[in-house]
Amino acid sequence: MPVVRIYYDDMERLIGASRDTIMGRLAMMGADIGKRAEEEYVDVEFFPDRPDLYSAEGVARAMQGFLGLKTGLVEYGVKPGPIVLQVEESVKAVRPIIGCAVVRGLSFTSEAIESLMGLQEDLHWGLGRNRRKVAIGVHDISRVTPPFRYFGEDPERKFVPLDYSEEMSMHEILEKHPKGKGYGHILKGCERYPLIVDARDHVLSFPPIINGELTSVTEETQDLFIDVTGMDGMVYKALNIVVTSLAERGGQIESVLVKRSEGDFVSPNLLPSSWTVSAAEANRLIGFDISAQELAECLRRMRFGAAASGNRVDVDVLVPAYRADVMHSWDIFEDAAKAYGFDRLDARLPGTVTVGRAHPSELAKGEIRAVMAGLGYLETMPFTLTNEKVHFQWMRRQCAGAVHVMHPISELHTILRTSLLSSLLEIFAMNQHHPLPQRIFAVGDVVVEKKTRMHLAAASIHSGADFSEIRSVLDVVLRELAIAAEIVPSQDGALIPGRGGDLLAGGRKIGCFGELHPLVLKSFGLEQPAVGLEIEWGVL
Repeated sequence: MPVVRIYYDDMERLIGASRDTIMGRLAMMGADIGKRAEEEYVDVEFFPDRPDLYSAEGVARAMQGFLGLKTGLVEYGVKPGPIVLQVEESVKAVRPIIGCAVVRGLSFTSEAIESLMGLQEDLHWGLGRNRRKVAIGVHDISRVTPPFRYFGEDPERKFVPLDYSEEMSMHEILEKHPKGKGYGHILKGCERYPLIVDARDHVLSFPPIINGELTSVTEETQDLFIDVTGMDGMVYKALNIVVTSLAERGGQIESVLVKRSEGDFVSPNLLPSSWTVSAAEANRLIGFDISAQELAECLRRMRFGAAASGNRVDVDVLVPAYRADVMHSWDIFEDAAKAYGFDRLDARLPGTVTVGRAHPSELAKGEIRAVMAGLGYLETMPFTLTNEKVHFQWMRRQCAGAVHVMHPISELHTILRTSLLSSLLEIFAMNQHHPLPQRIFAVGDVVVEKKTRMHLAAASIHSGADFSEIRSVLDVVLRELAIAAEIVPSQDGALIPGRGGDLLAGGRKIGCFGELHPLVLKSFGLEQPAVGLEIEWGVL
């Protein structure tokens, strides 16, 4: 989840409240307080569904309402500007959507620049799916000459990329520059690459890869040109978040006329969206007992525009343009609950009386945990969601039987796991700073072809990890769990040929074990031999 670094002095200036007051209420707004440097800053973690809180400015705006210092909808003025951006047909097959704006009169500090860069990268991850759907460029407009042009360019076009001193062609950037190597796959197969240039043909941006060095932002920068490119309407939400955050720093937002063949438009559009919600539904869903007027007051504290409607049972709500997360009335009620205070909800005993007992599958899991702990393995609890790259490509397996998430919030979580072993290797990769040997296991559900099955996976990594080690573990597990299985040579791409086996029961494969293939280890960045096993032990 995104982590926002908040400098105490900066936050006190932005909010207008003392450090103790802010820190005493911040967690109640839905933040997880992390690392602190007592006199300098605190790291705060927010859920990915609130991208407007990915910056110190966004947090300050929300906290002003939460503390009752400034409530209601923030109205940002957008001054009509003279700048024009022309979108050419050549870019529409590659990266068709663009929104842009100018923000003037900024006074940057090191904290403000750090906040802006952090917001940019977190939006790339949260809304942008690692820049595939949204990529943001921020430029010092004083160094270029409008009007601007957005078009598809020959990959051999050269310019000086950000933080470099020599020209490189766009093709070379994808092959040699760190950003190009990291995000070049987005443009794979494209004959022309998207580019933004000024009236003198100077390069501002090569989206979604990197900006030009010419327009780099420094503490002397006062006026910014912001471009956001991508594949759908989330581009405009990201633009609204960035420009309103800069406006919280005192910037004046100025519009840009975007000219295109299907019709011109003015960007950004900061008009709020209108909703009508029911106070009775909010009370029923969350456990309130408040009037429409009180519900409206709670929403104003969360920086919505809100007023009880004429019938006194509904609330008319204006949702700010920077709120990308509001898709249902329940999203609005969630904010109302935060403002009301979860600590104020009455603790009540359930209205029904039941006698509980452990599910048989949980009893079986308990037996497995006892066996694995006795073998010296440490239990882990990997995420249920994963992605095709880690789960199949890195494991050298065919993508089969996976259930896909319809609207994933991240490229990291696009499918339900069909096995557990890849998750254990991810855990090894994240814990390479710990001493070896490392021996871990996981027991839990997987979903294969829409059916939930229960698996056990275990893995060991150290310099002496070999087939005999994992075979001895397998023998103990099969004996203790009373699983009768035939062992045959494995064809699993995740295992070294000749050093792995498959488990068959009733003619069906129920597991595998062996030494992990060197290419699998390389994909996960592991430098020591590793062995693993995975067994299906039940169907839910």
